[in-house]
Amino acid sequence: MKNRSVIRSSPSALRGNDVSADEKLLQNTDPDWIKEDPWRVARIQAEFIQGFDTLAAMDKLGISIFGSARTPEKSKDYKAARELAKKLAQAGFPILTGGGPGIMEAANRGAQDGGGVSIGLGIELPFEQGMNKYVDVALYFRHFFVRKVMFLKYSTAFVAMPGGFGTMDELFEALCMLQTEKIVSFPIVLFGAEYWSGLVEWIKGQMLAQGMISKGDEDSIVVVDSVYEALEAIFAGLSRLNGGQAL
Repeated sequence: MKNRSVIRSSPSALRGNDVSADEKLLQNTDPDWIKEDPWRVARIQAEFIQGFDTLAAMDKLGISIFGSARTPEKSKDYKAARELAKKLAQAGFPILTGGGPGIMEAANRGAQDGGGVSIGLGIELPFEQGMNKYVDVALYFRHFFVRKVMFLKYSTAFVAMPGGFGTMDELFEALCMLQTEKIVSFPIVLFGAEYWSGLVEWIKGQMLAQGMISKGDEDSIVVVDSVYEALEAIFAGLSRLNGGQAL
């Protein structure tokens, strides 16, 4: 995949619908759902093929950066996400985001700043979010679970900036896949100690203390407070995966 090449799947089929494809799939209120659901499998298959075909062209696995779509451009989190993505792009990593505004925009923007590949994996939503203007490779998905597979398959590290339910969903998806050994133990970095410390303390003080997770499961998470610390955590984690060799 060449830097700054623009690849865009068409969003036209995903826009202007009052009911999303995920909602149609998960609800059984339509009297014809028994007939229609088997045909949805073909459309889901097409989403997988589109994603695999496009992202397999990357020169190396990327780094996914998650966070709130509501983060304003002037905030410290936006600036940090942009700077972090720039540094990672300069190190040769493609940057993957959800393609929307806020932190996603910041990370895609940073990827372009660093001369790297800026990838947006958009999702159909009942409220229009749209792809930000700093995305070079834009893919649109109807179903969250297909999109999650793309993030997991084509990433070698996750960075979670402060965010809401969507960020939590992506974070815990990765943690679950690591715990069950469905994916290799790549770095998961939480950026912003003030924001994330309560969650981490709860995981250790409740989940771990009550035996809901095993000792060591909590070690998958690294909390950082600066771009330098994030880079250090990512490179250290990837070095361990690489048998201790420098990247």
